[in-house]
Amino acid sequence: MLSAAFALKLFEGFSIERWNDLARPFALVEMDKAGEKMVLAYIIGKYEEQCGKTVDWHWMIYAAVFDLFKRIALCDIKSPVQRMIRSRYPDEYKKLNAWVLKQYEHYIGESELFDRFRRFLQEETEMEHAEPDRRHSYRVLRAAHKFATLRELQMLSVVNEPDRVRHIEHALNSDIQEFLDLRGLQLLVTRQSPYEFLKIIEQLRFQTRWNQTPRVPRTSVLGHSFYVAVLTLLLGLQQECAFCAEREYNNFFSALFHDLPEAVTRDIISPVKQATYELPAIVKKIEDEFVSSELRPLMDACYAEQLLYFTQHEFENRIRTKGGIQFVEFADLNELYNSAEFSPVDGRLVRCADHIAAFIEADCSIKHGITSVHLRDGRENILKNYPDGVIINGFAASAFFSEFM
Repeated sequence: MLSAAFALKLFEGFSIERWNDLARPFALVEMDKAGEKMVLAYIIGKYEEQCGKTVDWHWMIYAAVFDLFKRIALCDIKSPVQRMIRSRYPDEYKKLNAWVLKQYEHYIGESELFDRFRRFLQEETEMEHAEPDRRHSYRVLRAAHKFATLRELQMLSVVNEPDRVRHIEHALNSDIQEFLDLRGLQLLVTRQSPYEFLKIIEQLRFQTRWNQTPRVPRTSVLGHSFYVAVLTLLLGLQQECAFCAEREYNNFFSALFHDLPEAVTRDIISPVKQATYELPAIVKKIEDEFVSSELRPLMDACYAEQLLYFTQHEFENRIRTKGGIQFVEFADLNELYNSAEFSPVDGRLVRCADHIAAFIEADCSIKHGITSVHLRDGRENILKNYPDGVIINGFAASAFFSEFM
């Protein structure tokens, strides 16, 4: 399922610039927007659950991933133009979706993922006829999309003449009115604690990875985190044992939030973290303390405990029991704990996806001719973790990396 070619195709999301007809105070790229949208969908969705509503997280995760697929394929068509085609020329829009689907046939072939992508593109034009829970989940995702776009515009507005952005802001605020029945969005719009929490997470959009070296394309911590989440989902689809829905959910959001502590500690590069034998454990302890003291007070009770579960042992295979968090082997995850009651997480798979993302970040820049000793050493150090025959939670990692050779 996940080939080198497919991973590189998805990596194009870091090269698609947003708002490139306006002055921009910092890089705004599609992968970063996708990451912020999914963080918002998580927050808004959790408040909906608190209000007694059902959220189809399984559908929402795949919808967010498929939306990225589509945006990569249609990067040359601005979103307002796509919406006009959809509303005015529905038959042509369906043909356009069929063309998008065709672009991924080479990467994923006839598979369950391909069938899901096909259904997503069909549902996109028929959502008003979907079952209530599905429509509600769609509204949560759309609300997250609209608010993420509004946040980008608010940050852009400080460096653009008011006349350039006024009509866009008016249109976005008008669009958001449709979703103001959602409790989480109400709190965000009125700038309550979820908004303060989001602002801290947004700092991950400003933090550049591999900050000690020139690199193309430059990637932010938040965009990297969403890319790792997508890779983790795809790695999970390659298993002989089908992951339960709770496990897919946990894996995806553990990957999305795996670098959350860096919002308050900033990105400490691996060579520095490993400068002494004890330093990695010390850094991890400090990160956990920062999360508890600075981020935990901004988290609502409806998601705080779960979010801490995602971040505290992010690279360990684990389950939750009455006695607390328990580390387990991959075989036991499959045979004993592959059900919602244990809240299983493939932390080692998240770590592997994190390494794949870091490797591609370095490898792509080197192949573009922008290189340094930091990139070359980083690339080689990652490869050393995956010698011939290495399998991580059922994924043939060494075979994957060999495709780049």
